Amino acid sequence: MKNVFFLLMAAVIFTISCKKNESCAYTESPASATDAERAYLQNYITTNSITAIEHTSGVFYTIGNPGTGVNPSICSSITVKYIGTLIPSGAQFDASTGASGVTFSLGQLIVGWQKVLPVLKNGGSITLYIPPSLGYGQQNVRDAAGNIVIPGNSYLKFTIELLNVQ
Repeated sequence: MKNVFFLLMAAVIFTISCKKNESCAYTESPASATDAERAYLQNYITTNSITAIEHTSGVFYTIGNPGTGVNPSICSSITVKYIGTLIPSGAQFDASTGASGVTFSLGQLIVGWQKVLPVLKNGGSITLYIPPSLGYGQQNVRDAAGNIVIPGNSYLKFTIELLNVQ
C-alpha cells in the first residue's frame, strides 16, 4: 500500500511539473560570444582595472551582492532596477531606477541577461558586460522618436538590482 501511495504521489508531482513547464514558452539560447567579442571585452576589462568573471557564454560580470533566496530561471518574472550604457563611451541609453523597478519575464530579455542573471539570487546586484551577439546584434535600436539609441554591434554595460523573482 505504501508503494502504491508513493507511486501515485510521484505521478501527481510529475504531472504538475510538466504542466508548469508547458506554460513557459521560453527556451535557453545556445548563443555565445565570438572569440573576437570575448577578446574585446577582456581588453576593456583589463584596461579599466575591472575584476570580472567570464560566463561560459562570453558575458563578463561582477557581482556586487549575490542576494538570498531564489535564483531566476528563463521562465521567471523578475523585477529589476537597471542602468544601461554603451561600452566604451559610457553613454546611457536606458534606465529603470524608480523605487518599484520594472517587471519583465527573463525569457523576453536579451540573451546576455538570460544567460547571467540566474547566477544571482533575489535581492542581488550585478554588472554585466555584454557583447553584441548576446545583446542587440547588428540592428540599430531606436527610441519612440526614431533616434538611434543603441547602434548596431554595440557592446553594452548593465548595472542591475534584482528586486524580486516571481
